[in-house]
Amino acid sequence: MEAYKREFIQFLEGAGVLKFGDFTAKSGRKIPYFINAGDIKTGDQIAKLGEFYAKSYLEKVGKKRCVLFGPAYKGISIAVSAAVALSREGLDVPFFFDRKEAKDHGEGGVFVGYVPKAGEEVVITEDVVTAGTAIRESMGKLSALDGVKVAAVFVMVDRKEKGQTEKSAMAELEEEYGFPVYSVVDVYDIIAYLEEDEKNAENVARIKNYLQINGAKA
Repeated sequence: MEAYKREFIQFLEGAGVLKFGDFTAKSGRKIPYFINAGDIKTGDQIAKLGEFYAKSYLEKVGKKRCVLFGPAYKGISIAVSAAVALSREGLDVPFFFDRKEAKDHGEGGVFVGYVPKAGEEVVITEDVVTAGTAIRESMGKLSALDGVKVAAVFVMVDRKEKGQTEKSAMAELEEEYGFPVYSVVDVYDIIAYLEEDEKNAENVARIKNYLQINGAKA
């Protein structure tokens, strides 16, 4: 396993972002592990997370100046921290996020921060994709921005689960919208990491059993 992947999984586990047990995903699926960016609670943690996203951004997008979009609520801090980390690498990118409900006073509208203009490209920063529900909700809102194109989505973990078909949710999103979905690590990286310590055998077995039922075929 690449060193940065191990470092990232260790970071997620140490920060309490990666948990094992019985959980219910936004898709309604019962899952044996949970990835929750909402458990990032300190300045050091969110700064570190932003650095991983910035590294992924620079590897995949390069120095292109896109606008970061952080879907409410967990994506907000990710977008902000990634923008700060990118600025330290010499790339100053704008960012914005959405409200759960449109505001009818003050500046109004559903978006907060920089609002992309026609011809600009947006990069969505999310914590994880399970069935693609949250990304589709974001696309529904972003579609109101005339002439604005989504260039990519970045997430922490690719769960490698079926979406609405036998294909992975990430593959479905790529086909449906025409943009790539990138992840720092995937569930098989997590399994490989856990298998390095025998005490994780139960969690490894539960995740593998879950993937036998819900894992993507392509």
